[in-house]
Amino acid sequence: MTTAIYTLTSQLHDASAVDAATQEFLGGLGIEYELKTCDFKDYGGHDLELIYVRTGGTERIFKNELPRMLRQSKQPFYLLTSGKSNSLAASMEILSYLRQQGLKGEILHGSNEYIKGRINTLQQVGKAMRALNGCHLGVIGEPSDWLISSAAKYRTIEDRLGIKIEHIDMDELLMLIDRVPADIESDLAPKAPNDTIGKSLTGAERIYEALRLIVEGYDLQGFTLRCFDLLTAVHNTGCVALAKFNAQGIVAGCEGDIPAMLSMMIAQAVTGKSGFQANPARINPETGEVLFAHCTIPLNMVDDYELDTHFESGIGVGIRGFMKPGPVTIFKASGGLGRHFAQEGMLVECQGNPDLCRTQLIIQLDDKEAAHYFLTNPIGNHHIIMPGRHKAVLDEIL
Repeated sequence: MTTAIYTLTSQLHDASAVDAATQEFLGGLGIEYELKTCDFKDYGGHDLELIYVRTGGTERIFKNELPRMLRQSKQPFYLLTSGKSNSLAASMEILSYLRQQGLKGEILHGSNEYIKGRINTLQQVGKAMRALNGCHLGVIGEPSDWLISSAAKYRTIEDRLGIKIEHIDMDELLMLIDRVPADIESDLAPKAPNDTIGKSLTGAERIYEALRLIVEGYDLQGFTLRCFDLLTAVHNTGCVALAKFNAQGIVAGCEGDIPAMLSMMIAQAVTGKSGFQANPARINPETGEVLFAHCTIPLNMVDDYELDTHFESGIGVGIRGFMKPGPVTIFKASGGLGRHFAQEGMLVECQGNPDLCRTQLIIQLDDKEAAHYFLTNPIGNHHIIMPGRHKAVLDEIL
């Protein structure tokens, strides 16, 4: 991660005294940074930019530089202040001016520990935002008919995150599947528990190869697939293909769910992994325990996995994955980015009940009251399970 610190200094202050105070203050934060003084020509080219208001009397300097900064970056303005030489007063005047212009900003001020913690969070946010900017996502087929609340606002998504979304006809995928050789082998074959699954793996690999051609042809960083159409069209599922793409760094979502795909893209930008798209199957609102299930999971999220049929249809290949117990974050962004849900918890265990989708995770929410969200005001049914604790970063992004 790269953090640049740009300084604002009034000429009325003694330069050597200000430099000494700067060295003491920044050294006490214990962060890595590039010091840029007052030259803003490369502003916007780092994971995080901080504007260190070193003294009072710098408000006009900031105002003069603001047009160039706005041309070069869409990020909020983070004003770093040590509290010396009227630094805080100037920062407050600058932040007030930004608010009047409808711009976002924050003053980073307080103990060294507090400032360092905020900077660490903002560094992760900046890195994620840069990763999202310019992403190209595909929707293969229309969203599934039952996703009646899962629409997306494409213009808002592009304006805020820099993500472009394109629709791709399902017939194109079906045509490409027909062109893949029927005798293609699967690297998952040793995992097949019986001949039926073994034979279905060939069809699953044909789906994967056809999707790979679409990903390469459209230069996609991710996609969501109207996967249930494959059950009738080719008598198989996309579960294996999605598990493999996600493990390879290409976000791959189920059922044409655009908000879920968007949430997975954000999850990957934050953690390096797409996350597990699943829906709550059982909830205990008294204890905050939630069972999530789905028939595919990224292969880089599991310690082990088994192959089975797809749950609802009993055909094709589904994946029963086993994640290592530990801290997780449950996340979902709405299709218009106006709402999001992010809560942390502990993955207690993985189950393999035959009456649910194949991968089953039991998660104990840290805040048991958060379980009521799913029963009173959910953002659709699908949610994304991310390993680790990431609520602070997700809240900051959205």
